[in-house]
Amino acid sequence: MDQSLRSCKRFVHLDLKGAPPRIGYLIELIQLFADLGANGLLIEYEDMFPYEGKLKVLQSTTQPPYTREEIVSIQDAASSRGLEIIPLVQTFGHLEFVLKHGVFRDLREVDYCLGTLNPHRDAGVRLVQEMLQQVMKLHPKSTSLHIGADEVYMLGHGDESKHWLDVPGRSVHQLFLSHVIKLAKGIRKSAPNLNLIMWDDMLRSMTPETIKESGLVGLVQPMLWDYSPTLDVGNTVMLMERYKSVGISQQWAASSFKGSTTVHTCVTSTQRHLDNHFQWLKVASSLSAGIKLQGIALTGWQRYDHLSVLCELMPVGLPSLGSCLQTLLHGGFTEEAQKKVVEILGTVDVEDIERLSSSFAGAKLAELIVKLTSLLESAELRHFQNNMFVRGWFTPYHRQKKTINPLIAQQIKTQATIILDDVESQVQDVRGEMSLLYSDSTVQEWVDQHITPVLEPLHNLSRDIETVLNGMGLCTESIS
Repeated sequence: MDQSLRSCKRFVHLDLKGAPPRIGYLIELIQLFADLGANGLLIEYEDMFPYEGKLKVLQSTTQPPYTREEIVSIQDAASSRGLEIIPLVQTFGHLEFVLKHGVFRDLREVDYCLGTLNPHRDAGVRLVQEMLQQVMKLHPKSTSLHIGADEVYMLGHGDESKHWLDVPGRSVHQLFLSHVIKLAKGIRKSAPNLNLIMWDDMLRSMTPETIKESGLVGLVQPMLWDYSPTLDVGNTVMLMERYKSVGISQQWAASSFKGSTTVHTCVTSTQRHLDNHFQWLKVASSLSAGIKLQGIALTGWQRYDHLSVLCELMPVGLPSLGSCLQTLLHGGFTEEAQKKVVEILGTVDVEDIERLSSSFAGAKLAELIVKLTSLLESAELRHFQNNMFVRGWFTPYHRQKKTINPLIAQQIKTQATIILDDVESQVQDVRGEMSLLYSDSTVQEWVDQHITPVLEPLHNLSRDIETVLNGMGLCTESIS
């Protein structure tokens, strides 16, 4: 049984750049995270932070950001249950929520990439420094800060970067490191005891010499992330040993409990995420004594990036989260681990809605989403365009020629109406429950992204039939 992950910190990642919960529900969630075995929160506010002054433009326009008082209440709730908080502020890549604004357009590495900061502009460095200062000022008790720095797409493609790279001996790796180090040193000046963490993916292809010579060692601790159920244990251990070889002994891991299956997934698969944690347990038990694993962040992405679709909402991911946390606590998904999750949530798999406990925060919404998703994915709805009547009597040819057998038209309309009415009834239930936990804008966005595209073909088909029948001097009512 592995001891290293059982004893280290277990942070639940709150990705608030999509579907940020109403503050009351968020406080309930924090209590639940503690009950399930978490002892920390990694909070990524993005545009839900109440930035002030010149940074006020960064605040969400679709819903009000959390107030300063609410952010204090989040910390109070976490503190009351012994949960440490690490704020996460992106400082290089994934700055879409910043660089999408016209006022910051000239700070992009390349104009068509909204996520990557141009590392050569002093104004860009000052911008992220100010973001960091405002966030940390509101988190005076936090002893660690995550500066992001993952997936810095298109770095080196901007004109200024190309000019910088023209100097012999310079590389994109050095360009990346120079920006991170500049930021880290700036933070250390004002907060010398603050522990800095960064995502590790941009470091993976670097040679040990490049990392060692850069001056990064001792400034920032890497958080290695891999969300795959088939995570390569050997390669991950080798990577961590390589970081250790250059003097980086304090390292972090990042797994996933939701939000990493597909960009549009609505219902979380517990088994997939358990498998990811089983692999991380193997990694931890294979490390040499010199590596000091600081903790693991269980990520729960709400979007793949600021501009992408919403994926699994928190309520449907809770059984997965509980199962993964208990797996880390017990060194495997033991009988005791499963018993604890069932005791709190009723089940370890949200799709097992018959056993889902109605007592935990968000349980009703989870149940409704699972039922609705099942209907939306049914063959009858998904393949309605391929049923016998549509394929036989209302093909694109029939639509073009504006002709249809009126009797068949009634058959198609009746079938489509039954399905649409059933979906609409369930959507109303979901809307009602979701609005208790999330803002109206989040509810509408979720429906527009996950419901509307699935129903659109049926609505279009029904309209086309009405158009053809009207052209024939008929309507569905007259032939019913």
